[in-house]
Amino acid sequence: MFPTVREVLALDPVRHGAPRLVAGEAGLDRLVRWVHVAEVPDIASLLGGGELVLTTGIGLPADDAGLRAFIGDLADVGVSGLVVELGRRYVSGVPRVMAAAAERRGLPLAELRRATPFVRITEAVHGLIVDAQLTELRATEEIHQRFTELSVEGAGPGEVIRQAAELSGCPVVLENLSRQVLAYDPAGESAELLLDGWEQHSRRIRPAGRTAYDADSGWLVTEVGARGQDWGRLLLRWPAGGDLPTVRPRRPAATSNGHLGRPQIVPPTRLTILVERAASTLALGRLIRRDAEGLERQMHRTLLTALLDHSWPVDEVALRAKALGVTLDRRHLVGIMIRFRADGPAGDSASGGEPGPATPPARLRDLAEAVEHALREARLAALSSAVDDHAVGALVALPDAAAEERALGAFAAALRRARLDGSTATRQDGTARVDAPGRSDATRPEAASRIDAPSRGDLPRQGVRASVPGTPSPVIIAAGSGVGGLREARRSLIEARQIADAARRDRRDLPIFRLPHVGLAGLLHLLRDEPRVQTFVERELGPLLGYDAQHPREQLLDTLRAYLEQGRNKSAAAAAAHLSRPAFYERLARIGRILDVDLDSVDACLSLHVALLALDAIRTP
Repeated sequence: MFPTVREVLALDPVRHGAPRLVAGEAGLDRLVRWVHVAEVPDIASLLGGGELVLTTGIGLPADDAGLRAFIGDLADVGVSGLVVELGRRYVSGVPRVMAAAAERRGLPLAELRRATPFVRITEAVHGLIVDAQLTELRATEEIHQRFTELSVEGAGPGEVIRQAAELSGCPVVLENLSRQVLAYDPAGESAELLLDGWEQHSRRIRPAGRTAYDADSGWLVTEVGARGQDWGRLLLRWPAGGDLPTVRPRRPAATSNGHLGRPQIVPPTRLTILVERAASTLALGRLIRRDAEGLERQMHRTLLTALLDHSWPVDEVALRAKALGVTLDRRHLVGIMIRFRADGPAGDSASGGEPGPATPPARLRDLAEAVEHALREARLAALSSAVDDHAVGALVALPDAAAEERALGAFAAALRRARLDGSTATRQDGTARVDAPGRSDATRPEAASRIDAPSRGDLPRQGVRASVPGTPSPVIIAAGSGVGGLREARRSLIEARQIADAARRDRRDLPIFRLPHVGLAGLLHLLRDEPRVQTFVERELGPLLGYDAQHPREQLLDTLRAYLEQGRNKSAAAAAAHLSRPAFYERLARIGRILDVDLDSVDACLSLHVALLALDAIRTP
């Protein structure tokens, strides 16, 4: 808000007096908080620092010691500069002893060689200050209005950061307590340079106070959190580009020799207000989404979705992933999808082969947490998050292709050990263990950045349970083909999703499903949008589907499925369908009549089985 001494000397009323700088050129960028006219030697006791003092010198001491003391007092109190009008006390110039003292203390000292009305100088400078203050007030009002709208609209972190960068014109970064970048906006600068070595750079930024400016690094920092629990920091780099457009002076600190140094430069008040309002908007948004996923997982999901949807350039994805601590460049990448089986605890209803409702959010969140924990246990760098209403995806980054099988095996073993059923297990020492093996919820690494969420015990969790011996795992882990670069990662992720969908009814308990494991079901899943496949399904099963629609209690399609899945063994199929053999035989006869086929024919049954697999692929969400 304040002009510098250099700017004041360039004003027209000052230039009218033919100013000449006598000493203190190094202090010309000091800020002028006010202009004060003084004609007495003991004026320093009435000043507060930051003033530009105007004088004719008529009341100044006549001796050298008095002039040195006068200059020393002004420098000690932190005035911005001294302007002396010649003609009344000093005719040809200010005394040399005064100039030498000002130079030694770094205090700007200027002469006005022509008579100049001081009132015009004070009016001009004070007008600049008042106009700047009005501009600051308008900017502050806009800041409050903009962030209030963002709070009401429930804007996400990315939008809040974008608005903060737009209003300030400075780069803005949101990080968690581990110094990982959650969102950023470079404000037109190079994002690569901004985020290069971010964690190490951020740890060197240690301002004093909840909101403070670190002058050494040029970052204005505020804590982000609510209810006494902080989960991140918001940083704004100022000044952008190295200029000092709008600043306010802080009283200078004493130097080692007892003299006061140059006043500290701190950001304008509006920037402090801006970062604090942005931080409160972020904290409020997190409170509103208290039962939603954390910001880290949101960013992981955003990046995975961007890869699947081609919504961001891969270079942008790589840059943001690196800021989160996951390096994807020059890595061997493998896409993984994890979902519940069709008849698992959170899977689809088996009746009628319908896909059923989406996996409940709490169960999907449990599964995502289990996957995240398994990746940490296997020490794998990966992006991981729920990618839709049914599956959790991960993009694993490995140093080379040779590590793929070992890494995936370690991940699968870790995930099988997960137990996220919402109950509290007990260790041998009698202490409580919640959710993930060997780790209570309060000690999870992400607990520091996921705050204000309900206690895990308060959630009605029914998610991932450890496998019961002799039964398949409740979840399917599917992996796509490994690829050598991020531009091919989408293919690996999509392949993993297709494998997971095709294997949802597979009864084999494989640690990881790959493309060769799904066979015909995988092929049909790839062709599920093909009209000829859909026509084939309608031709083979249409009459039976129509019958089930009119008789919802019977669901003969389940009977046919049991018969075909048991290899046409009627006794085993009746037991699997929980029907008596006479009732099962009667249903088979009715199916034969409806479809006009011989269910003892191998060819007919093969055609029906393919049609059932195709129907499952078509109905898979």
